[in-house]
Amino acid sequence: MPSGSPTSGVGRVIAGRYLLLNRLGSGGMGHVWLAHDQRLACEVALKEIVFRDPAEAGHEREARVARARAEARHAAGLRGHPHVVTVHDVLEHDGLPWIVMEYLPGAVDLRDLVTQRGPLGPAEGARIGLAVLDALTAGHERGVMHRDVKPANILLAPDRTGSPYGRVLLTDYGISVQPDAGETRYTLTSMLVGTAGYLAPERAAGGPPTPAADLFSLGCTLYHAVEGLGPFERESHLAEITAVVTEEPRPPERAGALGPVIQAMLVKDPGQRISATEAEAALSRIVTPQAEPYARTQTDLGSQPPWAAGPEPSPQGFGPVVLAPPGRRRRTRPNAVRAVVAGLLGLALAAGGVWYAVAQQRSSGEDGTGLPYGTAVGLAEPLKDGDCVLADWPTATRFQGTPRLTVDAGCGDQATDGQVMAFVETASAEEAAAEGAARCEERTQEIRGKLADVRSLAVVPSEPGFEAAGGRIACLVLGAHGPVYGPLDGHRKVGTAFADTSTMQKRDCLAVPSNRAARLVSCEGPYDEMVLGFTRLGADVTLTEARTESDAACARDVPPRDYGFDPSAYLAGSWTSAGPWKSGTHFVVCTVRRQNGGTMEGDGP
Repeated sequence: MPSGSPTSGVGRVIAGRYLLLNRLGSGGMGHVWLAHDQRLACEVALKEIVFRDPAEAGHEREARVARARAEARHAAGLRGHPHVVTVHDVLEHDGLPWIVMEYLPGAVDLRDLVTQRGPLGPAEGARIGLAVLDALTAGHERGVMHRDVKPANILLAPDRTGSPYGRVLLTDYGISVQPDAGETRYTLTSMLVGTAGYLAPERAAGGPPTPAADLFSLGCTLYHAVEGLGPFERESHLAEITAVVTEEPRPPERAGALGPVIQAMLVKDPGQRISATEAEAALSRIVTPQAEPYARTQTDLGSQPPWAAGPEPSPQGFGPVVLAPPGRRRRTRPNAVRAVVAGLLGLALAAGGVWYAVAQQRSSGEDGTGLPYGTAVGLAEPLKDGDCVLADWPTATRFQGTPRLTVDAGCGDQATDGQVMAFVETASAEEAAAEGAARCEERTQEIRGKLADVRSLAVVPSEPGFEAAGGRIACLVLGAHGPVYGPLDGHRKVGTAFADTSTMQKRDCLAVPSNRAARLVSCEGPYDEMVLGFTRLGADVTLTEARTESDAACARDVPPRDYGFDPSAYLAGSWTSAGPWKSGTHFVVCTVRRQNGGTMEGDGP
């Protein structure tokens, strides 16, 4: 069977060593496969060159093969860099090269992440930008220009601690070049090298590849990360290239503190464009802001992620929650709690997560010494681990201003907004103000990565109330668009029925006693379904339509086979509720279950 045939795939052994398991993705150069290295007994990623047109001209075929070899050589030269996907080898099979690369389980590219979960917050965008800039700089120091920096070529993967999206890696050096080495520029006939809409204007005009051109592409990429679309996105590639050369980028609306850095990267004149050193310093200040003495430790409102200003559903507008897997008969539960706003984005600072700091005035004339977090928060007692809270925001927009907090003793009886998930010990109120937001972001990253639509909030002791607060910052996880309606993560009790989808999290095992109810059960015993992740349906999809379409959406976006489940025995399932449609977020919980309807026990990768 010829290499690259649409039917080629699972079960093939490449170069007598690499057994293809399943396809991870496809791009302009070909397919990327998950493979088992039979010699070293480990998993790797293999990049296969694909020729879709059998009549492709010989010189174009040679150019594409040469590009694959160049990719392997350039990436291998950066082996060991923490932000570059490692290339282990390049080999020949059936006359074509295959690139053996590091396999990144759980990785997602930035384009797909934004598509599925919405734009990132400015701080997370800056973190990703710093990592990619570090990788680009390492290549530039070796004389290698990447030439195709774009969201699809940035991977986010779990780090060694298991934090989702903790690793940021640049991939696909397939069209990179060393211009100073007189290296051939592998360009297919009548094609620009790069991606329309992300190409620097001087490159679109035929100029040479330079570090400044890569920096322009990085600016376009960061714009996409925080705005949800490219700065020059148009209806056609030609229109995008024209816009890159002749038009200014759309003014960013959600970029906040990252906006000026992006705009400096998108200056059309490469001589006036921000340098890599200047960009690194600017991005670092966003990731680790320098606190001013006695300043409120609160992200500039302009730096808030887009969902901070999103619509907050009116409780009166919620109908009964319907938890029902599509494809089965559904009935409205007569006594169900009002619908939830569940959603996809536990990552929200992606990958990294979104954070928000609540800090108080320092003046003793404004804060009573007996109030741990000051008069604005209003709590008379310090928060305890697992406390559920109700948040009364000063405006109609969530996460703007300092919320007044009340402890919800019933943890769900009053549609709780969130829960205390961690504490951070500090030596002084000043240290708490300077470090609270970032440290709570770090401490809650794991749980936020498991949930669909939540954010972190750091409740920082006021200066007069520092001792009353025990010198600790309380790290909360709150619903991003509305209440979470109940306890989260380890504070949930096994056997408890889910009232809505907001508290379902990745790797939860579910017992499904009826077609419209689910209970949390231990994964060590029998269960009916396991939560794998989340996806989002289009803005024009109604809830009624979602109940018939979401199984297919989960099968497409969160396929069980990608998690090690045999597609001949397992299939995708899903759960929906009214809240995400009331809020406009349209998120769906994706699960896996047996095709024969039997229970699962000890199943999974």
